[in-house]
Amino acid sequence: MTDTAASDSVLGTKPRLVDLATGRTSSFISPEILTDLVRAGEFALTAVAGFAVFETYVNSTGFEERAPYLVVASLAGLAVIVAFAALRLYGVSAFTQPIRLLPRLWLGWTIVFAFLTAAAFFLKVGPEFSRVWLLTWYAAGGIALLAGRIVLAQAVSGWLDAGRLQRRAVIIGGGEPASALIRALESDRSNEIRICGIFDDRTPERLGTAAAGYPHLGTIDDLVEFGRKSRVDMLIVSLPMHAENRLLQVFRKLWVLPVDIRLSAHMSKLNFRPRAYSYIGSVPFIDIADRPIANWSFILKWLFDKTIALLALIALAPVMLAVAAAVRFDSRGPVLFRQKRFGFNNELIEVFKFRSMYVDQSDADAARLVTRGDPRVTRVGRFIRKTSLDELPQLFNVLTGQLSLVGPRPHALQAKAADRLYQDVVDGYYARHKVKPGLTGWAQINGWRGETDTAEKIQRRVEHDLYYIENWSVFLDLYILFMTPFALLKAENAY
Repeated sequence: MTDTAASDSVLGTKPRLVDLATGRTSSFISPEILTDLVRAGEFALTAVAGFAVFETYVNSTGFEERAPYLVVASLAGLAVIVAFAALRLYGVSAFTQPIRLLPRLWLGWTIVFAFLTAAAFFLKVGPEFSRVWLLTWYAAGGIALLAGRIVLAQAVSGWLDAGRLQRRAVIIGGGEPASALIRALESDRSNEIRICGIFDDRTPERLGTAAAGYPHLGTIDDLVEFGRKSRVDMLIVSLPMHAENRLLQVFRKLWVLPVDIRLSAHMSKLNFRPRAYSYIGSVPFIDIADRPIANWSFILKWLFDKTIALLALIALAPVMLAVAAAVRFDSRGPVLFRQKRFGFNNELIEVFKFRSMYVDQSDADAARLVTRGDPRVTRVGRFIRKTSLDELPQLFNVLTGQLSLVGPRPHALQAKAADRLYQDVVDGYYARHKVKPGLTGWAQINGWRGETDTAEKIQRRVEHDLYYIENWSVFLDLYILFMTPFALLKAENAY
């Protein structure tokens, strides 16, 4: 790859391909989360401004007098969110233009105030509120909202320049359809897409010049590797909808990546109902796949993992110390065993386990399955493997962010079923790596743990892993954690 991506996009300079390939990019800020935080901030600004004016002007110490003002200030905060959303004041594009959108912002605030005043009149509660308070709050609240937007604009502009608010996308399929799609995206300043380049199985000679000045980065197979090594948020397929066989081939290869996949409907002659489309700016797309556990779900799972893992480490510390002592006195060698495994998006990670084998017979790549009565396993090792106590040190992997509490189990690099590598047995095996691996999972509590001496066993395990990914929720994680101890009691396949 070269540094030919030199032309400027609407949202800034295209990133160097070297940086994309090596992952040297700033961390991503989700526009959805940012918008929700702005909503919450403006609710707080509105309510706090109203209550602060009340405390300054009315200066009452009685709760009964304070309560109506607090309720009205809170209702105004909710009304601001609704009014600003209706006036399209939420979104990255709106956040960068506070001065241009000042009339619209003040209109929204005025509408909210007019609504509150009318409600007080018709409900005959107007005399209960100070008119000086209302007028002062109207001015103070409007100024606070505008000042907040100006500060926000500075921050958002900096994040845009650093590429932190832009979803990095690649186009699949070149030629004129891709060029037309790119021109449509770049003409709409409200989108947050940064295009990295084009992937197409045709050679550059057959493809012609790069679409709209973007480079041809390789084939579809190259894209899978590219998606493993760089931060790509979205794959945009510009192939025609009537090319069904070609689309199926492409999707079969790409669905293993943890990204959003969109099929362009920009040039399609087929017209679906408006709800069938999603939009990037004003350009229509059909959703093929969404990145699992994204935005607030990602944050919720992150908090869940860190909190429960820390509490579990504290609660299980005596057990872990006892296991460590038993391992140490049962056979010579270190207490912990480190093993390379595949993590999120096929990233290589190193997980910790209590050592369960003799040091001189350890199998770091798990090239040979552990079977019943395996002579490589120590006496203590048999017990801790059967009860999964050997996995407890992986709580540290959860705290460092390599693992999750619940998810597909991380498999060793050379793990096999029926003498074949897992990825050779199961089509689309790597799709299970679209989320972080876990200490326990849906497959484990449904009986698919332990030895995988047949192709069916790993096939069933992967099916359960994919079910978990597609149906994740915090309640599902809680259920799996609750059921894990009961599943460990049925340890027929764990040796």
